[in-house]
Amino acid sequence: MRVEGPETKIARDLLAHYDVHARRLPWRAPPGTNAADPYRVWLSEVMLQQTTVAAVGPYFARFTERWPDVAALAAADDADLMAAWAGLGYYARARNLLACARAVARDHGGRFPDTEAGLRALPGVGAYTAAAVAAIAFGRRAVVVDANVERVVARLFAIATPLPAARPAIRDAADRITPDARAGDFAQAMMDLGATVCTPRNPACGICPLRSDCAAFATADPAIFPVRPAKRAKPHRTGHGWWIERDGHVWLVRRPDTGLLGGMRGLPSSDWGDAPDATPPVAADWRTLADPVRHVFTHFSLSLTMHHAHVGDDVTPDGAGEWWPVARIGDAGLPTLFARAAQAVRREQDARN
Repeated sequence: MRVEGPETKIARDLLAHYDVHARRLPWRAPPGTNAADPYRVWLSEVMLQQTTVAAVGPYFARFTERWPDVAALAAADDADLMAAWAGLGYYARARNLLACARAVARDHGGRFPDTEAGLRALPGVGAYTAAAVAAIAFGRRAVVVDANVERVVARLFAIATPLPAARPAIRDAADRITPDARAGDFAQAMMDLGATVCTPRNPACGICPLRSDCAAFATADPAIFPVRPAKRAKPHRTGHGWWIERDGHVWLVRRPDTGLLGGMRGLPSSDWGDAPDATPPVAADWRTLADPVRHVFTHFSLSLTMHHAHVGDDVTPDGAGEWWPVARIGDAGLPTLFARAAQAVRREQDARN
């Protein structure tokens, strides 16, 4: 008689739970079908990095309506795509998205490679995304570890090594419990468990299908896993931004393709650091907002002091840019920082009028 090991039992119990409780998401196929569209899986996985399902849903709907397949996305204008991405953050993902779509269209006849190695060779596709697409879209056995899966596995095995040093052990443990069959469903089941049951705080262990095999459940406080290092304070930077308005239009620039907010439209700004250059782009009667616009990036926080002025029809700032209708500033696809700056300037202008 063959005795079922704990790893096999974990997969069986979780898949049975997933068959009943799987989240319905627009990029997913129903449990057990392995018929997900690779384009939709890939697009959703790129969008979901560092972003919530709730935030991604409307963007995914707009993207797939406008660019329904990888060939359509490959033909997209860079500026249009960057504008459509605005608000999702981590803008390098948008540039990589376009590069990958064009490589699939150009080098693979518009069809995604169906192996983890083939997907990994595409521009901008990292180890996680390659594993997720291979498993979910093509049914390949692949070890898929996102933040939710990382938390579930760290608790299942009570891995006490602090992150990020614990990640190799977490991946090895995830490998041991990943089944050969239904690997895509298993990956999504692990994601769902982490998102809805095995949450960062106050995990709902009482309804967890894996609690009988969970080492953290046997402890006094399963929420201590995964163990995190002490938080370091983020450095703080300052900068200056300028709202240059002329005849109902505001001057927008295109940020460099590389670097923070690369390729996005934005307001002219100084460098961001300890002592940024406050020299305005043009001579004008400048007004300065009383409160800076604050924003937190991944590695630092920023206070942007905003200055605004109206200029004459004969004034055009140096460098590449465009005059954008103020009434349509919401259509410019500004990243969150500059969208907030625009709102702050317009509020003050409205208060003065």
